[in-house]
Amino acid sequence: MRKISAAATVQHGVSAGALALALFLPGVALAQTEPTPPAPATEDTGQDIVVTGFRQSLQAALNVKKNSVAAVDSIVAEDIAKFPDQNLAESLQRIPGISIQRDGGEGRAITVRGLGAQFTRVRVNGMETVATSTDGASANRDRAFDFNVFASELFSSLVVHKTAEASLDEGSLGAVVDLNTGNPLGGKKAGFSGALSMQGSYNDLAKTVGPRVAGLLSWRNEAGTFGASVSAAYSKVNTLELGNNTTRWAQAQFDSVNGTPCYYNTTGTGAAQAFTTPAANSGGVYRQSAACDKAAQAFHPRIPRYGVIKHDRERLGITASVQFAPTDQTKISIDGLYSKFKETREEQWLEVLARSNERSIDLVNPVYDANNNIVSATLNDAYNRNEHYLRKSSTEFYQIGGTWDQDVSDKFRFTLLGGLSKSDANIPVETTILLDNKAAQGFKYDYTNMSNPTLTYGSSVTDPSAYQLSEIRDRPSDTVNKFRTVQLRTEWDVAEGFQVKAGGVYRKFTFDTVGFTRDTVVCGNGGKDLVLGTLTCSPTSAIAPGSVYGFPVTAALTDLVNLGSAGQSAGTTSQYVVANIPAAAALTNLYSRALTPDAGNTRSVSEEVKGGYLEFDTKGELFGLRYAFNAGVRYVKTNQVSTGIINSATLTVKRDYDDWLPALNLAFYPTENIIVRGAVAKVMTRPTLGNLTPGGSADGNNYKITNGNPFLDPFRATAYDLAIEWYFAPQSIASIAVFKKSIDSFPVSNSVTQTLAEAGLTRDVLLPSSAGYIKNDPNQLYTVSNTINGTGASLKGIELSVQAPFKFLPGFLKNFGGIANATFIDSTAGYGVVGPSTLVCATQFTCKLVAPSAVQRTSTLFGLSKKAFNGTLYYEDAKFSARGSISYRGPYVDQNSGTGNVFEGYAATTNFDASVRYRLTKWLEVSVEGTNLTDTYRYRYTDLDANRNYENNHFGRTILFGARVKM
Repeated sequence: MRKISAAATVQHGVSAGALALALFLPGVALAQTEPTPPAPATEDTGQDIVVTGFRQSLQAALNVKKNSVAAVDSIVAEDIAKFPDQNLAESLQRIPGISIQRDGGEGRAITVRGLGAQFTRVRVNGMETVATSTDGASANRDRAFDFNVFASELFSSLVVHKTAEASLDEGSLGAVVDLNTGNPLGGKKAGFSGALSMQGSYNDLAKTVGPRVAGLLSWRNEAGTFGASVSAAYSKVNTLELGNNTTRWAQAQFDSVNGTPCYYNTTGTGAAQAFTTPAANSGGVYRQSAACDKAAQAFHPRIPRYGVIKHDRERLGITASVQFAPTDQTKISIDGLYSKFKETREEQWLEVLARSNERSIDLVNPVYDANNNIVSATLNDAYNRNEHYLRKSSTEFYQIGGTWDQDVSDKFRFTLLGGLSKSDANIPVETTILLDNKAAQGFKYDYTNMSNPTLTYGSSVTDPSAYQLSEIRDRPSDTVNKFRTVQLRTEWDVAEGFQVKAGGVYRKFTFDTVGFTRDTVVCGNGGKDLVLGTLTCSPTSAIAPGSVYGFPVTAALTDLVNLGSAGQSAGTTSQYVVANIPAAAALTNLYSRALTPDAGNTRSVSEEVKGGYLEFDTKGELFGLRYAFNAGVRYVKTNQVSTGIINSATLTVKRDYDDWLPALNLAFYPTENIIVRGAVAKVMTRPTLGNLTPGGSADGNNYKITNGNPFLDPFRATAYDLAIEWYFAPQSIASIAVFKKSIDSFPVSNSVTQTLAEAGLTRDVLLPSSAGYIKNDPNQLYTVSNTINGTGASLKGIELSVQAPFKFLPGFLKNFGGIANATFIDSTAGYGVVGPSTLVCATQFTCKLVAPSAVQRTSTLFGLSKKAFNGTLYYEDAKFSARGSISYRGPYVDQNSGTGNVFEGYAATTNFDASVRYRLTKWLEVSVEGTNLTDTYRYRYTDLDANRNYENNHFGRTILFGARVKM
């Protein structure tokens, strides 16, 4: 039978069963079936093209690209298997125009041609889905697809659609990515076949070895009418992340600066009011002076710290497929995919909590730089904190789908596709235990070297008795995404070279996230403690040596931490104690405490989509020039229901909107090996899930309130593409593509400065452990941000790519080859940002830092790197192969910042990976592979102009060694 081309993106012209075998061994043949969709240059075929090895996997990927009218790039199984990739994101970064964002040393999310993860739609076996992991510093509660959930071994091909077609699912401004698993009827021989891969994974920071195992078993009957396959991949790896962090920089008024008191008591009122004696540590009125004013308006690190982050990851994936083709006209397929990704993330920090505690801190010997930063200083009466954080999380994903392909006649055929998927990202434990020494002396920091500061503690940080257990937290949560999909696709061959495609779709997407807290400080403002009621706490205004603000700490309650190689400068304190979480949790009965709903992390969105498409495909000759062409329109109506919590009340908002999305793709063939492509389309991406919440979240530490807007319009754009491709030799291409996206509808953040009362909120919206809740200052100003429909944005770029084997070289040198691509992008978008505060004094007794109103600031689109490069040099002969790959991603702005900083983002990164393989026999191959071989640091900054350190971490090198066996 002939599979409908719109649905055939699942297979994309490559026999998936054979591809799955090639996943494990380079010698397994790949059969090239009928190309989808057919282009005039390769109209026919009728014959199998047998390909083996890495070079021919490159050819198979080029066939997918060449035979498509639209702009498409792909990786077939040999590519995925042969790069030392830990997950799908790292495989996808080899494709031109794709960059990745890493978490914990692994790729997690992708950007395509400068557009972030939320703008990319992902389909598994033809059905849209979302997989959300809990890796990284926070859980993904958006539309972005977390590729680290899946092992790359589970998939036979990855296909990236860079231009839209009417017959292609909507929802993407960036790209549609197809992840395709097995196809048991695609195998070339009957009976059983299989493969097994076994590797060990070693990280040189963690100094541990973990297993990585993958296997495939497939069966097909003699008649080729029934087949079944199952594949599985399992890995367990422990890695370390070492480095420093500031959690942004901030402005604040200190207790004193270089011996000059900043706060004084006063006598009298009105005109008779006058300053008297200094008010140390608390109370009093701020008194202006040159030293105090300069320090107050400069930026200092909020929580300067070094730490150790442990990542223990376990990944299991299983795919299964059953296919039945009783006749040449009928094929029925059932595909299933299951994945479970578990991670234990443990953070151990030695820090000073300057944030919100500057009132008690004496600032000594401050040094200022040209960007208004206090880059070095000594802090006395500082809040020394040792923090131990533990999160246990798991993401369980499954998808089940069925496809019925039917040739009704020689000219008419249909595909009926349906299924469901569910991703459940669960965090049963997210615990933090804090040990504090609130009156520590002699802390020194030096950020002259902004990426590798020196942090030195004058008080003991290894003596448990110097600390008190002052705060406990636990924040369990759960995020569930579900998709239910039914699609009908039809094709009608009206005449030779002219085809009509039409179809309909029903899709329901639901997103639910719930959060809870068990947070509390041990002591409030004096009185009995809030945990066990056994302590008599000191008032917060009387904190000094001997004060009681937590439980006494003994050696049995602590663990000793050695920082290791975290990039610290000489003299940095590198050994310290943190709480032993099981012991501290038992002491405080943490897990027996009642759960309190976390309103900011409890919300839901439901979207029901109904639509259809009509597309006309034609090919032929015009004035002797061959061409292929498709044009059509897609219509979708979205019914949206959003639910959130405002001041403990649940609010639900309903709305609907529709979109007409025309698309045109045109390919000309000046010669047999040159293709000129052009495309124009209307595209859309539905709004960010977090922005749709009626309600929002309140941050009592950063004094920030973020409100949702359920009436946001989708991101809507007009996309233009033009490309020239030259297939100058086998396995070879040189191409150039230019693209532009005019984004007509672009939601932007709008900010004002208000108190909680002015924002219509109460103290109860804050977490009980936050500074805003504890201090309960009715005059505290918050930056209140909400998202509104903006005026738009623009993006344009150029993509260059070349690959070729070096067949022209003599002798063994002809076994070399290379792949290189580069992407250059520019964009503009306007954002509302709140910049630095200034000291405002209505009178000499009423001086305070006041944040300005938000102003529009132009930047690139968030997540967009202006430059990205990928290059691979490979060698391959009959037995030996070697490969080295380098990937560069330029700096990029990631998001709006806080505490007066203008944007935050990441510096440029360069990663180098390599692999060496040797085939001992036809059925056995051994390999050694390495990722991040240069141990690249990830530098994150806050404030685009001042480049203040947010964090600077490294993750070590990962070496994989093992064997692949054909059974």
